[in-house]
Amino acid sequence: MKNIKFSDFPSNSENPFMNKAIEQIGQSTVRRYRSSTGTSKNAILHAVDTNTGQIVGHTAFIRQIEVDEQEFIKFYLKEFKAFCGLSEKAMKIFNYVLKQLKPNTDEFLFIMPDCINDTGYKTKTSIYQGLTELIQAEVIAKGKTDVLYYINPNMIFNGNRLTFARTYVKKQNEKEISLKDKKELADKDQLSLNLFDDSEEP
Repeated sequence: MKNIKFSDFPSNSENPFMNKAIEQIGQSTVRRYRSSTGTSKNAILHAVDTNTGQIVGHTAFIRQIEVDEQEFIKFYLKEFKAFCGLSEKAMKIFNYVLKQLKPNTDEFLFIMPDCINDTGYKTKTSIYQGLTELIQAEVIAKGKTDVLYYINPNMIFNGNRLTFARTYVKKQNEKEISLKDKKELADKDQLSLNLFDDSEEP
């Protein structure tokens, strides 16, 4: 069986885990309803019996709250099994990764000298071995540069996954619209060239 090397894993222009993460976040999102409190009497609508003037009912203002029910603190407990079997090297690298995470973002910077100082390893070899294990376990993924990496939001996240997923979807939609507009513009330009090309074949 071939040994997997760090160089075997491809670089990514965007987080390869996000589509699956959005799907799983959607499945774990629960809609709860909460009645408003401290509402002014002027904001309450009453149903009144026109014959007696007696109030027979009133409205209740309810607001919908979406909650991601999966329990997490830096990493999701239900996915903890993914960390079982990782070597001491991988866990040391993972500990360094946790320190690099910023709130509500799916990427982090990996600075080799800082990781060496943090882990106590003297060479890059041990670092790359640990990184390889984390990538193979789909805890992290390579980014588009040597120092940029993505985290797997299904396993690790520092912030509100639900809000972050919505932001990601919105950005993706904007990107798709932009690409569509560019294609339509290119098609129109080509059509214009065809319309105004009055050259004759010899």
